[in-house]
Amino acid sequence: MNTATERITLNGPVGAIEALIDRPAHSPAKGQVCCVAVVAHPHPLFAGTMDNKVVQTVARACVTAGHVAVRFNFRGVGASAGVYDAAKGETDDFLAVVSQIAPDPATPLILAGFSFGTVVVSRAIAQLQANRVIHKIALVGTAVSRFEVAPIPPELHARTLVLHGEHDDTVPLADVMSWARPQQLPVTVFPAGAHFFHGQLPLLKEWVLRHLSSA
Repeated sequence: MNTATERITLNGPVGAIEALIDRPAHSPAKGQVCCVAVVAHPHPLFAGTMDNKVVQTVARACVTAGHVAVRFNFRGVGASAGVYDAAKGETDDFLAVVSQIAPDPATPLILAGFSFGTVVVSRAIAQLQANRVIHKIALVGTAVSRFEVAPIPPELHARTLVLHGEHDDTVPLADVMSWARPQQLPVTVFPAGAHFFHGQLPLLKEWVLRHLSSA
């Protein structure tokens, strides 16, 4: 993403996890929280990787907001060991990354995902919430029509941003609304937006940045 990007290898449940870390150039302003953001990529079987443009955009927003951003390849992608496991093993991968990148329970977390990555994030939240500080959540192109996405705990709704394209032909907006409606969880819709937010990535970054900068 930039010249300061650090490529590392973490230990995963089935072997090596390839990851990238980006750090802010300056410390957060006084009163702001310095978090570790972990961003999950789209479907491994459909060319999803940590280099996906939406994933990079979300990570860039996190760094701009003054936080450390971590992207990684799920099992079977790039140099990460293992094979695709329909979100179950990938959730274990996500949790392994969190435990190594932010081992201190006092470190606040930003949990973000795009498409398939939102499925993993939703499931990771259920396991992390009891013992970790979840500062913000960002779900982009939530893949509710393809997988079971866990509901967001009500106490985290105010910290959660759900973004979706009006004309998403991979995950119809109506399906996302059917998932969000029973939770009374707001969804921000990008007019004329498609699944990969073509032509709208600067706006996507701005919305994520605004969310991260809010109280």
